[in-house]
Amino acid sequence: MTLKKYHHIFFDLDHTLWDFDKNATETLIDLYRQFELMSFNLFSEFALVEKFMEVNNHLWDLYNVGKIDKVEIREKRFTIIFMDLGLTPEQVPPDFGEVYLQSCPKKTNIMPYTLEILDYLQEKYELCIITNGFDDVQDTKLTSANIKKYFKQIVTPESAGSKKPQKEIFEYALGLARAEVNKSIMVGDNLQTDIQGARRVNMDQIFYNPNDLFHKEKVTYEINCLSEMVKIL
Repeated sequence: MTLKKYHHIFFDLDHTLWDFDKNATETLIDLYRQFELMSFNLFSEFALVEKFMEVNNHLWDLYNVGKIDKVEIREKRFTIIFMDLGLTPEQVPPDFGEVYLQSCPKKTNIMPYTLEILDYLQEKYELCIITNGFDDVQDTKLTSANIKKYFKQIVTPESAGSKKPQKEIFEYALGLARAEVNKSIMVGDNLQTDIQGARRVNMDQIFYNPNDLFHKEKVTYEINCLSEMVKIL
């Protein structure tokens, strides 16, 4: 049952609508074979995926709190990964990161019920994206997955001049959408960037928790599947 009338719904993109883990996994397996990494006889394609998730998550955590920037993620990520997996600096494929960035955003896997819930919501609300991802990459993801058409505004750190969980990016998004904060709600999978960030501007939140992770955060609503949003909105 809807307890509050909303006009605007702000969505996170990666891990909330666009299935980052599945798309990254497919891309890395493709590139493992393309770059013939098995010839080193040091690690499997699955070990590459596992190490990527570990390193990438750590680097994005640093980015989200302002300790590194976009360039450092792109330049350091695969060097760290491959050296952790046993390659020497000379053995690291120099263009692997660039090919990954060209390939992964074109993958089309989305989270379960993404299209169904967006179809349902677009008839009733104005939908917007607030993402910490980069303009070029996020635009490709939205276009490739055929979901860009649902969103009136797409807000990134590059357009807003700040990133989640900073309140400024939420204030910028609200202003761009001409939205009232008490009639807006944020949907995301990250308790720090999405939930705590929205709370900083007193915006309601829906914590998307598909893996049912334990936490002690106070959230307005919590769901395990996007389809559950019909019970709230």
